[in-house]
Order: sequence, then structure tokens, then C-alpha cells
Amino acid sequence: MGSLGQSLEDYLEAIYLLSKDKRVVRVTDVAKRLNVKKPSVVIALKRLKREGLIVQERYGYIELTDEGKRVAEEVYFRHTTLFRFFRDVLGLSEELAEKDACMMEHYLSREALDRIRSLMELVQKRCPEVVEALSER
Repeated sequence: MGSLGQSLEDYLEAIYLLSKDKRVVRVTDVAKRLNVKKPSVVIALKRLKREGLIVQERYGYIELTDEGKRVAEEVYFRHTTLFRFFRDVLGLSEELAEKDACMMEHYLSREALDRIRSLMELVQKRCPEVVEALSER
């Protein structure tokens, strides 16, 4: 990953999440979710299609390819792990945890992410009072 860049990863993640909620994903749905204009979505979709990550017929529904789904799931996994770490372990507000997770999900190595997950499990298992104290801040 990483070669796509933050913006295209955000598009993939948005398509992935929308496809979990809706039967079909359209350009309008993606634009609303990411708070961007439709022409920006069209440009991003062309690149994702060229990369083999989505399929879309002209003016049609957007679907992730198997590889697109794999990449989107990885981005989402990074996002949710970081969000939970910021909220549950560091005690940040949901809003700030979400904002920080969105920024960091694109840059963190898999090794660092795995170590954060291990640390989260250890802290939550062995020091629940620390987690509780942080969340009360």
C-alpha cells in the first residue's frame, strides 16, 4: 500500500463502507461521504479503475474488485485500530480519535500497527483501571 496515496485510499475506504450499508454505490454517495464534488470523485474513480481496484460501467454503480476490497479492508483495519487506540487507551474524545486515525492510517507501518494492537490488548487486559482513568479525562 502507500503507492495509492491518502486520497485514493480514502476513496477506497468510503466505497467499502458504503457498500456495506447500501446495495449499490454511486458517485453521489461517495461525494457525500467524503464531502467532495462529483467531478473529484469521477477523477479518483478513473485512477482506481486503472489500478484495477474498482469496476464501474459508465454512469453505473461502483464495485470493488477483489484486490480493491483487500486494500480497502486494510485501510479500514488501520483506521479502526488507531481509532480504538486513541479513544480506548489514550482516552481521546471520539471526535479527536476519529480525526487523528484518519490522518495516521495512511502512514503507519504494519509493524507499528501490530505493536499498537498488542499494546492495546496488554493494557486492556492487565491495566483496565488505567484505561478507565484515561477515558474519564
